Parts: sequence; C-alpha cells; structure tokens
Amino acid sequence: MFNTLDWVIVGLYCIGIISLATYVSRNKRGSERSAEDYFLAGRSLPWWAIGASLIAANISAEQIIGMSGQGFIVGMAIAVWELTAAIALIVMAKYFLPLFLEKKIYTMPQFLEQRFDKSVSLVLSFFWLIVYIFINLTSVLWLGSLAINALTGLDLFYGLVVLAIFSLAYSLSGGLKAVAMTDVVQVVLLIFGGLAVSFIALNTISESTGVVNGMKIVFDQMPEKFDMILSSDNPSYKNLPGIWILFGLGVWIGHFFYWGFNQYITQRALGAKSIKEAQKGVMFAAYLKLLMPIVIVLPGICAAILFPVLEKSDQAYPTMMSLLPNGLLGLTFAALIAAIVSSLASMSNSISTIFTMDIYRYFKGEEHNQASLIKVGRYTVVISLLIATLIAKPLLGSFESIFQYIQNFTGYFSPGIVVIFLVALFWKKATSMSVLIAALISLFASVLISLIYPDLPFIHRMTIVFVLSAIGCWYTSYLQGYKDQAKAIDLSSINFSTSKSFNFNTCVIVFVLAIIYITLA
Repeated sequence: MFNTLDWVIVGLYCIGIISLATYVSRNKRGSERSAEDYFLAGRSLPWWAIGASLIAANISAEQIIGMSGQGFIVGMAIAVWELTAAIALIVMAKYFLPLFLEKKIYTMPQFLEQRFDKSVSLVLSFFWLIVYIFINLTSVLWLGSLAINALTGLDLFYGLVVLAIFSLAYSLSGGLKAVAMTDVVQVVLLIFGGLAVSFIALNTISESTGVVNGMKIVFDQMPEKFDMILSSDNPSYKNLPGIWILFGLGVWIGHFFYWGFNQYITQRALGAKSIKEAQKGVMFAAYLKLLMPIVIVLPGICAAILFPVLEKSDQAYPTMMSLLPNGLLGLTFAALIAAIVSSLASMSNSISTIFTMDIYRYFKGEEHNQASLIKVGRYTVVISLLIATLIAKPLLGSFESIFQYIQNFTGYFSPGIVVIFLVALFWKKATSMSVLIAALISLFASVLISLIYPDLPFIHRMTIVFVLSAIGCWYTSYLQGYKDQAKAIDLSSINFSTSKSFNFNTCVIVFVLAIIYITLA
C-alpha cells in the first residue's frame, strides 16, 4: 500500500505538471491572448507535442483500466483496437488532414458548416457535447476514481472531485497549448508506468527468474490469451468476431470516426504549425500505438494468472499495481493519474471549443472580443466537468466492463458520422438534407437492429448501418437533383502528397502489424 514516499512522488508530479502548464501558457508581455491561442495553441504545435498529445488524449482510464480488464477476460485479441489504430492514423494524416488544415477550421462542426450549412453544424455540435460529457468525461472520471479507490481507499465521489479539480488546475488557464505541452510529460510517465507494471508482473510470475521466463510461463499456461483472432466458440466472439475484427468494415468505421472526425483528437493536429508538421506528429503517434498492447493489455493477462478471481474485470490493472514496491508504486500511480487528467483536459477543452465557437457565437448573434470568447470557454470547461462528476456513479456504477459499454454505445451513431464526413470531403453531390437523413438512419437503424438481433456482433451492426446510411444519403441527393453542390470541395486543388519518410514509415508499420497477426493469429 501507499507510504510517505509514494505520496511525496505523487505530490511532486502534481506540482510539476501545474507549474509546467502555467509556464508554457503564460502571455507574452504586452500581448492579448486570442481565441486561436486558447483553443488551437496559436496553430504553433510542433510534431512531437502533437504525437504525444494524441496518445495522451486517447489513452486514459477507459483504455488503461478498461482494456486491461478486457485483457484479463479475452487476452491480446482486444489489442486490435490499439494496433489497427496506427493504420487509421496514417490514413487520417494523408487524406483528411490536408482538407481540414486548408479550411483553417477550429472545430469539426465548423467544417460541416462550411461544406453544408449551419443546421448540420448545430446538430453535430449538440451531438458531440452530449457524447463528450455523458460518455467520455463520465467514463474517464469513473474509472479513474475506481483506480484511486483501489490503491488508496479514497471514497469514490472524492476521487471524482480530485480528478476534476486537478484537470482544471493545469488546463483551465492555458487552453490547448498547456494541455499539449504537458502531455509530452504525461506520455513518458504513462508508457513508463505501464511497462513497469508488465515487467514486475512477469518477474513475479517467473519467481524472479526474469521477464523472458515470465512471458514463457504466461504463454504456456494461457496460450488462448494470445490468440489475436478469436474462434466462433469463444465467449467474447460477439465483441471480437474472428477475422472480421481485422478485415471487416465495422472496425474501420470505429477507427475513422474516432481518429479522423473526432474533435478532441483532431484538435491537436488542427493546432499544428503546418501540414507536414501535423503528419509527422500523427506518424509518431502511430508508432506509439504499437507499444500499447504491452503497456495496457499485458498487465491484464498477467492478472489472470496472479489474481484469477476478481469481483470485476476492471479491477485487474489497479490490483496489479499492488505488486509494485513503494516509490515505483507512487510513480506508476502518477502515470495513471497523468493518463486520466490529460484525457479529461483534452475532452473538456474540446467541449469548450465546440460550445464557444459553434454554438455560443451563433446564438449570441453579435461580434465578440477575444477575451469574452476565452471566458465563455473556461466557464464551459468548469460546467462540463461538474456535470460529469455528479452523474458518473449513477450512470456507470453498475457496468461490468466500461470499455465494451463505450464501444457498443458509440457504435450506434459512428456509422452515420463517418458517412457524413466522407461525403462532405469526397462527394460533391452530398446535400445538407442527405447527411441529416444519414444521421437519422444511423441512430434508428442501430437501435432497431440491437432490439431485433441482440446477439449480432456490434461491428457487424455498424457495417449494416453504415451501408444503410450511405444508401439513404445517396438516395436523398438523387431525389434532390443529384447535382454538384456550390460548397463542395475542389479536390484537385488539395495536395495529398506525403514525404518519403512518411511513406517509408507507413511501410514499416504495415510490415510490423503483418508480422504480429501472422505470428499470433
């Protein structure tokens, strides 16, 4: 359990992060901070900050705790969401980012307003606010609070409050720049902490004869945990349906929704110095993704040997941390806190950006000075975290696996969102009405299929709904005249070329993924 040394390390981490955030977000003497400075870091982020911040925003409590919990139940197959994300990141960098950066947008709804009209933008703005507050913020807060409770005994509600306040302490004043720059430190801690847990666990399993021996014992005792492609008789087949989890359309719908069209992910790239800098940052993040199975999933597999009986699978990672010696426990706990608060800060910053730039400015209906926009953004951050803190336990307290809850829920609307953005980017005949119809079909078809075929794997449902939404979008455009739209993007004017190093690194990542799946399939 925690001792004085652990608390000192955690305290130094908290002070250090807040100090760093304060330093990097300070105003230059005599200058006034603009909305672009606050929400997009003045479009000045370097590649290493973008890459680190992408991973820090993504890897949080629902990943570390939730995916380790799935590692405890399923094994390494759950890592498909981490490994294949590297490909999705590369596609996003090559084909989506050039279009978004060329438009100089703040938010994804703003892009839809430029391509279609304000009605589409507002629908998507309110949709994302609901999802970010009631799904993303609440899940990160709740799982983070569970981890704090397991390791320190702190009451769950107070854990929620502590995480929310800490997130506010370093991100509220500085905006995206404070979040992105501190994320560099957070990612180093996150990866170190995960590797430390895996190392100690494997060494414990081998009775101090080494990590390699420990890995061999784990593989010999539980070879099924290293099956990357599940057979149809596996109890988890519904969530990871065999070869379809790799080559089916559903998993890529989920990836492109999350990595390509998700505000709190793309916002980092939108703040880049240039398209080349953004692409380098995304490639850096893709490489870090290849490490995540060892950092996140392996501790859950080790827990299945060391602690085979747990009340809930999501207790796997916090329980594994109890193996760490004091000092290292404090540092690894700080890494877990780093992952949680960086995601909270990223999500709340994106919530404030969407509300301020897409909703507040529109309904206020007048010119705003930069200071007032920043003030509204800060109020929005506080209110969103307050709501999430109050509803986290009532909303999520009864779920066995929060990670699968998130995957299933987002699967209801992600097919329609992907259709909307793909046609907005690449199809000139898409109309405002056609994409709204696609969104409605996505929601209602998802709910209907879930009720009629509850045992259908959710990625298959996503595929079916994606096709239905696309057909609905096409048919609506056909009925409206099937003409090129005035606001459609002229793709011939966009430069989609990438550097030789980008192309080389793409080949390396594809090769590594092929080796992993050929070896462990």
